Amino acid sequence: IVWQTPANPDYIVRNGRFVRPYYFEFIAHVKNRWAGKTIVDLFAEEFKGRPYEYYVSAVKCGRIQVDGEMVPVSYVVKSSQKISHFLHRHEPPVMACDVPILHKEPDVLTVCKPASVPVHPCGQYRKNTVVGILQAEHGLAPLFPVHRLDRLVSGLLIIARNATKADSFRQEIEAGLVKKQYIAKVVGEFPEDEIIVDANIDYNAREGRSTAEKGKVASTKFTRISSNGTHSIVLCEPVTGRTHQIRVHLQSSGHPIANDMLYISFRIDPMCTNCPNLAPKGYDEEGLWLHCMRYSGPGWTYECPYPDWA
Repeated sequence: IVWQTPANPDYIVRNGRFVRPYYFEFIAHVKNRWAGKTIVDLFAEEFKGRPYEYYVSAVKCGRIQVDGEMVPVSYVVKSSQKISHFLHRHEPPVMACDVPILHKEPDVLTVCKPASVPVHPCGQYRKNTVVGILQAEHGLAPLFPVHRLDRLVSGLLIIARNATKADSFRQEIEAGLVKKQYIAKVVGEFPEDEIIVDANIDYNAREGRSTAEKGKVASTKFTRISSNGTHSIVLCEPVTGRTHQIRVHLQSSGHPIANDMLYISFRIDPMCTNCPNLAPKGYDEEGLWLHCMRYSGPGWTYECPYPDWA
């Protein structure tokens, strides 16, 4: 069964949310170190994902332009010129979920972000993002996400509807006035007593994972909500906001998130070029059992319903 909103031909939902391939203009401005290179050599040296012959063909047919005009393959670029690369873009699919709107106010929007969907355009994702879906299916724009959730994390997402409100939230967060609460499903019987984990977080962007050996100061408070002996539901209250902080601190406690394949094992070899890519990618991957439940600040509170697994 293929479901598609007649007024919105961008998406196809079929065992996942797919974006129809589309043409997109990538824009870059010539850096000083690029100046003096031919247009083809520039792309071949700086963007190695495609063969040299592709860039020759792209320049000849106008898929690559300089300052909005076609140029010969021997053209030498100059500093600050605008380079356009027109690509037929194929976005990765995400899980076949809607983005439920929880609260809609004049200057604030809150939604329940599905797992697998990025918050805003990044990497290969543009339309298959929370911001992109809200714009396409609800006509909501511009939107200013107040905080971010990892792609595989679900739950409450607060979005300002204007720059002034976004800045107000940012100031409260930076001043430490905002309290954040998540829930996680972890391995084993979590201790009944409250646990506070203070362990520095160091994020390695190349490997896409964090360690608790060095890095920035981080602290998370954990409280057990329930347990069946095999798994526990745990309330997680991060004092700081480091990348993968909750996931790493739960790992450090001996109770990692039960389906977090990145942190549930020490079988990851940091020298291996394949290990960081072992996690499955695409619409069929399972959302992480980590869910943003509540954000509160001076005079305001926003909440999100529990997920099915909790």
